[in-house]
Amino acid sequence: MRLMVMMIWDMMVFVLMFVVGNLIFVSKYKHLLIVLLSLEFLVLSIFFFLLIFFSFLEYDMYMLMVFLVFSVCEGALGLSILVSMIRTHGNDYFQSFNLL
Repeated sequence: MRLMVMMIWDMMVFVLMFVVGNLIFVSKYKHLLIVLLSLEFLVLSIFFFLLIFFSFLEYDMYMLMVFLVFSVCEGALGLSILVSMIRTHGNDYFQSFNLL
């Protein structure tokens, strides 16, 4: 019974994190850094969900390490794009540069 209550609580926290991350991603489109931070928050919420899911099934946590490796690579790629855009355009506003 206690395990099920903890599982429901963790799932509610995951859903709240995921919804907040999506709201920030949709509403704060002025700066590229805020968009990248919201994407990292979404990755963190998905990681939390996978942690809950794999521990509930008593599954091996090896896939979480693979997920973390890919999410770190995604974060490094986003930061490199941010730095290159700031160097070429002088700021990280979406309105100041043309992506086409």
